[in-house]
Amino acid sequence: MNERSLLYRALLTLGLVIVAVVYLLPSILHPVPSWLSFLEERKLALGLDLQGGTHLILTVDIDKAVKSYVEINAEQLRRDLREAGVQGPSIRPGGDTAVSVSVPQDAAEKLETVVTDRFPFFSLGASETVDGRTVRTVTLIEDEVKRIRESAVEQSLETIRNRIDELGAREPVIQRQGERDILVQLPAITDPERAKQLIGSTAVLEFKMVRDPIGDPYAAGDKPLPAGTEVLHELKKNEAGERGRGAALLVESRTLMTGDVITDARVRPGDLPNSRIVSIDMNSRGARLFEEITGANVNRQLAIILDDTIYSAPRIQERIPGGRAVITGSFSAEEAGDLAIVLRTGALQAPVSIAEERTVGPTLGADSIRQGIQSFVVGGALLMIAMVVYYRFAGALAVGALVFNTLFIFASLAALGATLTLPGIAGIVLTLGMAVDANVLINERIREELRLGKSARAAIEAGYKHALPAILDSNITTFLSGVILFQFGSGPVKGFAVTLCIGLVSTVFTAVVLTRLVYDYRLARGKMTTVSI
Repeated sequence: MNERSLLYRALLTLGLVIVAVVYLLPSILHPVPSWLSFLEERKLALGLDLQGGTHLILTVDIDKAVKSYVEINAEQLRRDLREAGVQGPSIRPGGDTAVSVSVPQDAAEKLETVVTDRFPFFSLGASETVDGRTVRTVTLIEDEVKRIRESAVEQSLETIRNRIDELGAREPVIQRQGERDILVQLPAITDPERAKQLIGSTAVLEFKMVRDPIGDPYAAGDKPLPAGTEVLHELKKNEAGERGRGAALLVESRTLMTGDVITDARVRPGDLPNSRIVSIDMNSRGARLFEEITGANVNRQLAIILDDTIYSAPRIQERIPGGRAVITGSFSAEEAGDLAIVLRTGALQAPVSIAEERTVGPTLGADSIRQGIQSFVVGGALLMIAMVVYYRFAGALAVGALVFNTLFIFASLAALGATLTLPGIAGIVLTLGMAVDANVLINERIREELRLGKSARAAIEAGYKHALPAILDSNITTFLSGVILFQFGSGPVKGFAVTLCIGLVSTVFTAVVLTRLVYDYRLARGKMTTVSI
């Protein structure tokens, strides 16, 4: 027996056990000792089914996404027609997927050229003459409608995922369900209302000019609204900090710039004590556009509007280069942080509503944990007794391997920042079953060799040698199945796959290396002349 090899294997095993224990201590000790503070973020996380949390099903308004897309391109079509020399083009809504375009009769060919060349996703309807003008319906083609609807859900899924990551939720489940629904599960979220507000905020940021005069006569309906204007309200807070509608401002309906030009949004201290502002940075296109807007509207108020609410309406003092603006609005630190998140992670392409909401209480998780522990203890005890009775010392050695196997699995979950769920526990149970199977294969092969009259050393070496191919075959094929489950499965399936794959690696190590280490040590010290099996 090569004692150097034995020493190396012993040191490797001891090192792995020490690392495993260290990684598990933050999940066991409360509070975490200062010398383990660097691992505090590596606590073993429990899933929604074990520690409670928030379960949401969100519905994306994909029809609204199509309508908004048509409106944006209709405005671009108006600008392109003017650039092409068409005088006074008129564009009116014609449903969610179409607009009616009216141009002078001598500009009919220019209309067709502009739509064909620059808007290939629109189809032109038959030409009509109304009051001496050419009128044609421009309709979004069906393939583009399908693409926009699909894109709206996928973009919403990605945006919601980014917002939840910024919120700091550990191991959330975010996945698509059906044509327009999104499933969101947030384990251990202590403020579900804040999470819902953050997830569902559409964050449509617009910049519009304020018209004079401004005030309530328009909002009250005492005066008819001038053409091309609308009434919006400023954000106001009462003494209790609750949001409400402030003064009404008359703003131009035309949107000068939207939030798609934003590259970053950060919270900054405001001018007043304990106040916050949100500073936004724009890309090159936004910086150029913002400079043009401010340069052409000096001494006018620019309304910064988020979801149809005016957060601030500063008066432009001079042209502002550099592509940086600020949003004020008497924010608390949390509100300013949430606003910065939704601006930084992008606006939702379509409104999102909560179709289903459930709060899973921690008591349900506690019941699951208690029942899981009870079943694990009872099943494990029966298994250990059976192994010891049937295989004696070899059975006790297999039981010890199972204990270390369980230690390595939980330590690996903590080290990887994975979340333990009920499906994950099922994966652990399956892994332990396969670990027992591996030890049974080894023990039975050793028994066969002993029946042939071989010595203890020869029987052990032959037993491990002949059992190893079967152990590797079964564990490798199961491991590959786990990888496929993780790659293509949903949240619960992934939880099962993670614990299964980790457990299979640990199983091979404990069944083949750790138990063999004990046999080799006893043989090297001359303490084993026969095998108790």
